[in-house]
Amino acid sequence: MDLLNDVINARCSDPFKCLGLKPNDKGELTLTVWRPDASKVEVIAIDSDELIGTMTQSDTAGVFTLAWPKNTTEHHYRLTIHYANESYTIVDPYQFSFATFSDPEHHRAALYKKEGALLRSAQVSESLSILGTRFAVYAPAARSVSVVGDFNNWDGRLHPMSSNGDGVWRLFIPDVVAGARYKYEIRASNGDVLPHRTDPFAQTIEQFPSFASVVCDHNYRWQDSAWTSRNVEDVYERPMSIYEVHLGSWRKHHDGKPLSYLELIEQLVPYVTDMGYTHVELLPVMEFPFDGSWGYQPIGLFAPTSRYGTAEEFKRLVDAFHEANIGVIMDWVPAHFPTDSHGLANFDGSKQYEYPDPKKGWHTEWNSLIYDFGKEHVVDYLISNANYWLEEFHIDGLRVDAVASMLYLDYSREEGEWVPNVDGGNHNYEAIDFLRKLNETIYLNHPRCFTVAEESTAFPGVSKPTYMNGLGFGFKWNMGWMNDSLNYISKDPIYRQYHQGNLTFSMVYAFDEQFILPISHDEVVHGKGSMIAKMPGDAWQKFANLRAFTSYMYFHPGKKLNFMGNELAQGQEWSHERSLDWHLLDVDFHLGQQRVTKSLNHLYRNEPALHLDHSPSGFEWISHDDSTNSTLAFVRRAKESAEHLIVLVNFTPTPHGDYKIGTPQTGRYELVFNSDENQYTGSGYPIHSSYTTSSEASHGRGQSIKVQLPPLSVIALKWFDK
Repeated sequence: MDLLNDVINARCSDPFKCLGLKPNDKGELTLTVWRPDASKVEVIAIDSDELIGTMTQSDTAGVFTLAWPKNTTEHHYRLTIHYANESYTIVDPYQFSFATFSDPEHHRAALYKKEGALLRSAQVSESLSILGTRFAVYAPAARSVSVVGDFNNWDGRLHPMSSNGDGVWRLFIPDVVAGARYKYEIRASNGDVLPHRTDPFAQTIEQFPSFASVVCDHNYRWQDSAWTSRNVEDVYERPMSIYEVHLGSWRKHHDGKPLSYLELIEQLVPYVTDMGYTHVELLPVMEFPFDGSWGYQPIGLFAPTSRYGTAEEFKRLVDAFHEANIGVIMDWVPAHFPTDSHGLANFDGSKQYEYPDPKKGWHTEWNSLIYDFGKEHVVDYLISNANYWLEEFHIDGLRVDAVASMLYLDYSREEGEWVPNVDGGNHNYEAIDFLRKLNETIYLNHPRCFTVAEESTAFPGVSKPTYMNGLGFGFKWNMGWMNDSLNYISKDPIYRQYHQGNLTFSMVYAFDEQFILPISHDEVVHGKGSMIAKMPGDAWQKFANLRAFTSYMYFHPGKKLNFMGNELAQGQEWSHERSLDWHLLDVDFHLGQQRVTKSLNHLYRNEPALHLDHSPSGFEWISHDDSTNSTLAFVRRAKESAEHLIVLVNFTPTPHGDYKIGTPQTGRYELVFNSDENQYTGSGYPIHSSYTTSSEASHGRGQSIKVQLPPLSVIALKWFDK
């Protein structure tokens, strides 16, 4: 009776010891059921549908017992439960201990195959099985945990879970199937009932106000076998032009409603394909409660946001991108999480997911909590989540957000606000170990996938393999290039001659990491202005500057990333609350920016000389010191080939009719790109389509050409030996 009292008072860690069908000291079976507020409970055999008996209510209200008839061979049963005004029939979960306690086979990097809400069946007889859901949640400090949902009127008394000492609470509930809404009711060790928690492994979560977890059945049939079975390629030597997208604001309906996943298949996929991008990068799609966080304060790490449709519909969107030969990168946020009461914060009444000490566990800049990377379960949880998106949703790459905030214990903290590591330094060794383990796991299990670090410091070896003492990322955002180049291009051309180093310094370290050049959403928010707003000059000069800057980016070594709207020369700063200004394409200047971006994408994809982004052999300066004219000239080379391009940049509005440069080879150079063309709303400054080298030496080379440089422009010339 003591155990039963513990169940009634929510103190029991194993209700199976007193609920269900149990033998007494004499070997006689007694069925015990806990159904508060019921007036009568009848027991019916599952196989035969025969009434086994009516249970007797004990002196303790809500506790019903039945001495199991000795002549009854069936041991699986249903309960018809009568209340004052209604009755209904259920299959008692406490007769299925095997279905509750048997964990599916999994490895530590696939915890989602063990925890969460998993559909499974319990065998009743050779011919009959019961479909239901096995719930499992890690809450080692909890006094008790119950599953609550529509199926029990959100009553935490009805489905207490069991823990076998490993910190995981489990319960198989028959007849709870896909679509069922649920949460966890947790009592802390002091007996306090905590706010209902969303399942940390929920694969679908409803929007405000319920934030309910939803049981899912992932039976989607993928159509991207051609994509997923492609040869493992060296991504470092392939073109990568990334279109960064916030799905909710790329395009909206007239009433302000965002496009659904299915509508994005019809509109976004063909747009990205036509524009020539190789990849899309999605701002976080993991479920998040606050629209204004853009997804960077996620709670449902295993659930694609239900704002735009179902998990299956999101898979269809990924499938459609792959069918169009577009890779899908997803922003992933393992650095921190919000404090919302239905989430991970103080999950079981203790700090299970966050560092207990706020000097390590509280993010002062973002008012959020920091994962405790020293805890095995937290590390397994996060790495399992990364594997989940790559395995179950066929995501091709993860861009890891806010890596710098993970690496440094003093990130955004003043003296005295942080705790040094064991060596007295500011590196978070636990986070560093986590990132290395994350990358090792991903590249071992998903060799076609890659990771990208948003890391804004000079931390060494971010994109170096772990066996070389690196962090193991595939790529790193080049924040130095971004800051220096934007600083340069925002200056009036008359002053640029004094800042030539802002353009050339990036080549000092260009090959230290596997860089991506990012002009991301972060550069067009929070008062920074849109890209076109950053440009100096009158209207024509603004657009010419933007075309030249975009072109310079595409010819500079490094993979490319542009946020949506950059290709339109979006006038306003980006806001998640409104659509991009697609009507701007009715204006020639804006259409010209879109056209030049499209041309650059297709040239980049098709020109081998632009693919060697991470090797010094793919780049060579011709001239970088003509600061008076604010010009640059350099060579981009193909791998193991004499094939090359000469790129010339003029960042002033002054054209040059006879600009002499030395060339790597003798022969003919043909114009393959000119950002000043009329089709881009350029000036149409007259320029030859072909140049033949002369024997006149220049720039330390024995041959040269004299070219025309249009105002505020970038041109590219391709070498032909005949």
